Amino acid sequence: MLPRRRRKRHGTRTRGLAAAAATTTVAVIGAEVVHLWRRRRARPAGGDDGVPDPALVAREAIDVVVAGHRAGTANETAVLHLFVSFGTTFAVARAVTHSIRRGIGPARNVRIGERHIHHFVPGILLALLSGGLSIGLRHEPSDAWLAVPFGVGSALIIDETALLIELSDVYWSDRGVLSIDVGLGATTALACLALLVRVVRRGEQVVHADVRPPSAAASTLHR
Repeated sequence: MLPRRRRKRHGTRTRGLAAAAATTTVAVIGAEVVHLWRRRRARPAGGDDGVPDPALVAREAIDVVVAGHRAGTANETAVLHLFVSFGTTFAVARAVTHSIRRGIGPARNVRIGERHIHHFVPGILLALLSGGLSIGLRHEPSDAWLAVPFGVGSALIIDETALLIELSDVYWSDRGVLSIDVGLGATTALACLALLVRVVRRGEQVVHADVRPPSAAASTLHR
């Protein structure tokens, strides 16, 4: 058991990392929303007051992300799927374990006989199976989708890193609540956002190239 002062310091650092990750995430998402809004406002098709229609901006944002995703290379798409699946699973695993501990919701611990099956077990199976298939198939388009179960499995394993290191169930102890958990979550969130920003930028080029007036497209060809 850690001394009270040390536990408090660890708790402060963990909350600081969480706050930094959340603030950065919200800031980047907000910047992208403002960017799309200004770009739509600079073009016609706004309302009578010149303010873009929110539904139109949202629809265009979806088109931009989809186009950017499709235009990406197989390796880039695989990395994006890996980070998104890892980050989502990490967050869901933490939420589910908290709900189980508090007895909220339908989720319960998995037991076989008297043995508690921790979620790093299916995580190891998912990571091994998807990684093995990727190596065996050697097919880049398949890697993009095999990255999803690999990311899910990796997150389930990382979420119980302290348990694997200590070789005992310390998930809810002072040793189990490691700041590295939040650090990994923050790294994943930032990596996802960095890749998504690239997707949006590339998607904008594809979508806006398709909607340019014929005269603009012709002038570009003659340059």
